[in-house]
Amino acid sequence: MLPNKEKSFFIGIKDFLKLVRFNNLMIIFVTQWFARIFLIGPFEEWKYHLTDIGFWLLTLSTSLIAAAGYIINDYYDIKIDAVNKPNKQVVGKVMKRRVAIFTHTIFNFIAIMIGLFLSKEIGSIFFFTTFWLWLYSNNLKRRAFIGNISVAAMTSMSIFLVNIYFIEHNRAVYQFGLFAFFVSIIREVIKDLEDKEGDAQFGCKTLPIIWGDKKTKVFVYLLFAIFVIMSGVIISQMTNPYFQYYFTALLLPAFILMGLLYKASSVKNYHDISKWIKYYMLAGIIGMIFI
Repeated sequence: MLPNKEKSFFIGIKDFLKLVRFNNLMIIFVTQWFARIFLIGPFEEWKYHLTDIGFWLLTLSTSLIAAAGYIINDYYDIKIDAVNKPNKQVVGKVMKRRVAIFTHTIFNFIAIMIGLFLSKEIGSIFFFTTFWLWLYSNNLKRRAFIGNISVAAMTSMSIFLVNIYFIEHNRAVYQFGLFAFFVSIIREVIKDLEDKEGDAQFGCKTLPIIWGDKKTKVFVYLLFAIFVIMSGVIISQMTNPYFQYYFTALLLPAFILMGLLYKASSVKNYHDISKWIKYYMLAGIIGMIFI
């Protein structure tokens, strides 16, 4: 065992994967490839698609930016995380802060260089995204709703990038991007309910702190209503009956989750709902195969 583990320069693979939210990175990776194969297509040429080095670079650079975003978020949230999730804290506990900021910088630099190699548009988007993620971690996430919108926008952007890479306006890509946006924003507000105690101690102004749990839940229900209406419109526009059946059925667990939110009152309740919403988003991504 390394001496003085709390401040060791070296970090174990397990802790590093925890820091960059490896599971979330895999979801981003799979989402972009599903969009490439099933939405952009044609599916019959999937083996050929896998030889597209440029798209591999796009998925790599997107994942690097997301990983850097998670690192800088934890860098600024050391004190808050010590209250909200002490057992999951890596920066300042296992990894030194200066190592975290160095890793964050290197990841962003590599991603932006790859983006510029792919196209000026993608490079510019990556540059703006890295700045926005820094601004979010340093300031915006402590502001009511602005932080939630920022995360949701960054989540949907990972899908929209597929259209930008292929210089296309594939409607299904935009529709799945909107799906990801609304599911993400609902999840982020629920995470604010989960983290309210630690956020309040350090002056954050999230919706649960300003409005309280009850009004925040009402706001989530409003977002959910918009999501259901949007989903209904998308389902009605699709000609594939399997897609229509799948996404109609997918609305049922969404209603169940909103029912659980109505009864939720503890940190564990909100944490469980947030976790299930992540699975719900993954189920939505799987729906790309029915396009």
